[in-house]
Amino acid sequence: MSEKLKELKILGIMLAVFLAAYFIPFTATRFLNGLGEAFFMLQEYARLHVLLCLVPALFIAGAVSVFISKDSVMRFLGGKAKQWLAYSVAAVSGAILAVCSCTILPLFSGIYKRGAGLGPAIAFLYSGPAINILAIVMTARILGLQMGIARTVGAVSFSVIIGFIMHLLFRKEEQARQDGMNLGEPDKGRPLWHTLIHFGLMILILIVLNWAKPSSTTSVPFMNWIYYYKWLVTGVLALFFGLSLTFFYGFKLWKVLLTAGVATLVGFLFPAQPLLSFVAVVSLFSLWLVFEKGELKDWMNSTWDFAKLIIPLLFMGVMIAGALLGRPGQEAWVPSRWIEVAVGGNSIFANFFAALSGAFMYFATLTEVPILQGLLGSGMGKGPALALLLAGPTLSLPSILVINTVLGPKKTIAFVSLVVIFSTFTGYFFGVLFG
Repeated sequence: MSEKLKELKILGIMLAVFLAAYFIPFTATRFLNGLGEAFFMLQEYARLHVLLCLVPALFIAGAVSVFISKDSVMRFLGGKAKQWLAYSVAAVSGAILAVCSCTILPLFSGIYKRGAGLGPAIAFLYSGPAINILAIVMTARILGLQMGIARTVGAVSFSVIIGFIMHLLFRKEEQARQDGMNLGEPDKGRPLWHTLIHFGLMILILIVLNWAKPSSTTSVPFMNWIYYYKWLVTGVLALFFGLSLTFFYGFKLWKVLLTAGVATLVGFLFPAQPLLSFVAVVSLFSLWLVFEKGELKDWMNSTWDFAKLIIPLLFMGVMIAGALLGRPGQEAWVPSRWIEVAVGGNSIFANFFAALSGAFMYFATLTEVPILQGLLGSGMGKGPALALLLAGPTLSLPSILVINTVLGPKKTIAFVSLVVIFSTFTGYFFGVLFG
């Protein structure tokens, strides 16, 4: 029987390739545009998100798996933790990071595999991209105070409500998973403040590296200062991070000083390309970890495991999203006018279509506001705009593919469905009241 299935699988692949080769309109302008958009989207993602967002997130996720014991994770986020504490910690932790839907994935995978309950893990997964303080301020300033308040209330409440519903839907499976968890050593003789400093510095580096340029509508002196000196701030934080590794984890001081020296030299030789110094630091640091022993070696191995799991799916998902929908203002396989027509007015369908489209589209951090500004100018209703704001930044086709590998199809479908349903009805009622 298995031999027949194998032969049928081969036949199916051959048939699919034949049909694709026979029917795909390779010379059609729209097909070529979509194909080009797939690679343009991948290039944009690689340039804007992989080095500064994804790479630090992968190292943090790897560190969670190694330096934070399962006992600690389960104490605050596990199934037996107090519900108010677990969901509060998850929502606040995700909101502090304020990253895009793809960057949050390694961190979500790390805490979930380490023992976090499904509900708190989902709250963390939703809150990171959705409760972005700068994006909410931009929404209020550009799209109106009502939209900004509605997005804030919706995002904060959704992170907890959707997480709790997921917990109720799969509580038996989750209970079995929690019972099967083997607790690690609680602290391995290391004070808690060592761990807090270690992770605090990594999180600060991630936040500062991705500090967006403030617009004129959200201009605050401190935010401007962070943006214009972010590379200097990142360098200082990285040096303190290296020293924390030396004093807390036995990392050799000469490696820290040599890495800092190489980064300074690269920065001096290429002052207009600070990214090169960052690449040099990451490369050297990864090389040191490869040849370390014990926890530091395990950290590198865990980071690499997350990279192998997540990066291929993200790249594939970004290309598919680019081919179907393209970048803002660019035509791909799905005509943009279809979307503009579908999200006009405030019908249930318009809100559902906006939420569903947002769930599969890829939004780089903060880009959803100007995109929606253009769509509203093209006739999009206020309700569908809010529905897209609540679903879009949280989900994307690349993130859904990765979530599926972590949670499995059933839980992934449930999560995506809940986000789309809540976004749809919230957008609809907002449109009825303020449209």
